[in-house]
Amino acid sequence: MRFRVNEIFYSLQGEGFWTGTPMVFVRLSGCNLRCPFCDTDHASFSEMSADEILAAVRAAGGECRRICLTGGEPALQVDEALVRLLKAEGYRLHIETNGTKALPEGLDWVTLSPKGPVVLEKADELKLVLAPGVEPSAWEHFAAPNLFLQPCDDKGRTNVEEVTAYILEHPQWRLSLQTHKLLGIK
Repeated sequence: MRFRVNEIFYSLQGEGFWTGTPMVFVRLSGCNLRCPFCDTDHASFSEMSADEILAAVRAAGGECRRICLTGGEPALQVDEALVRLLKAEGYRLHIETNGTKALPEGLDWVTLSPKGPVVLEKADELKLVLAPGVEPSAWEHFAAPNLFLQPCDDKGRTNVEEVTAYILEHPQWRLSLQTHKLLGIK
């Protein structure tokens, strides 16, 4: 199988539970949604085999043993064979998904960032972007031990005050910021 890979790079996780943790990011191109605030260039990609992805991960991350599969929507491409290959090499696999597609077995951490109806029944963390029309209370009973609310960054305009006020009134939520953007790193 060939995967449409937007980019592979080594950086710090900028959002959610693992903020500040070194990871190799495998950003896959393509998504089944068209969110107006998305910051991924879906037209740009290179086709790569699983072995080529593994080689690029090794080259990018050196000794780092964490990979974040992201996108776009990685569940459109990630399969059990890719998961098995990366796990066999000792990597801990994280995935950030919109939850509209089933996930392969073997992932170590699932971040659900829903943008509508989902098929997933549980996740390790729920990272909800507070975009127009999104109601956090609809997600408060989803099976995720970690609830994060994130301001929506739409072309430089954010709703930080709205997110802050909501979290202060609903303390089961925690704030997630796009710290990589605040720090000016990838």
